[in-house]
Amino acid sequence: MDIEIFQVDAFTGQLFAGNPAAVCLLEDWPEDSLLQNIAAENNLAETAYVIDRGDRFLLRWFTPVNEVPLCGHATLASAFVLRRLGHGGELRFESKSGLLRVDDGEEGRLRLDFPAFALQASPVTAAAVAQALGEMPAEVHGCDGTLMAVFADGRQVRELRPDMAAVAGLAPFGVIATAPGEDGYDCISRFFAPNEGIPEDPVTGFAHCILLPYWAERLGRQRLLARQASPRGGEILGEIGGGRVYLQGHAVLYMEGMIRLP
Repeated sequence: MDIEIFQVDAFTGQLFAGNPAAVCLLEDWPEDSLLQNIAAENNLAETAYVIDRGDRFLLRWFTPVNEVPLCGHATLASAFVLRRLGHGGELRFESKSGLLRVDDGEEGRLRLDFPAFALQASPVTAAAVAQALGEMPAEVHGCDGTLMAVFADGRQVRELRPDMAAVAGLAPFGVIATAPGEDGYDCISRFFAPNEGIPEDPVTGFAHCILLPYWAERLGRQRLLARQASPRGGEILGEIGGGRVYLQGHAVLYMEGMIRLP
């Protein structure tokens, strides 16, 4: 069994930055255990699996340890690969988060149409967040298994030194740290998901489905430029409207090849 595989750096215009994702092209679904084993072997934040059904594509995402219901950077990487293979127009993906659409954005970017997520009250205290991340947040919010900590300035986010064991106890899925932007960005963030086998995710589309509605309301505008301040770094141009988040980003091909299985 041979599986075509691509590795793409997403939400960046240059190699060795942004968030790397593997994209595997399949004809049908094998056993989930094989999908998980390939993702663990790739050892990237996400491996995306794509099946072409003619008028649409089936799409699933796996971290090294789990299947997840939504992933932005691996969707961007998948659309980038399909564009290289000659698929034009709007790309329609069926996923566990419903129908996701990708089309062409501005200045060579691709534009993802994703759901927007509302914040909820969180029982986690600011003191608990400070103990885990090393800085005291100004606000703490929840969102269906994800925690968002808002800090007063970007320096705090950039200089976080998280205790990953403590971070894992804050929220089942992951923890977003965010602050007002600097150097032309409207907001900056970092994302930690040790329970998913991702201590720090380089650039997280899913997190911006939570972040951007918050910052749009706080800043009073619907169009935002966001920076994820991980060591690799990356940027997302976002818009909010109609209960959706529109994420634009560049992508770069790093590698393509073939998985050879017995």
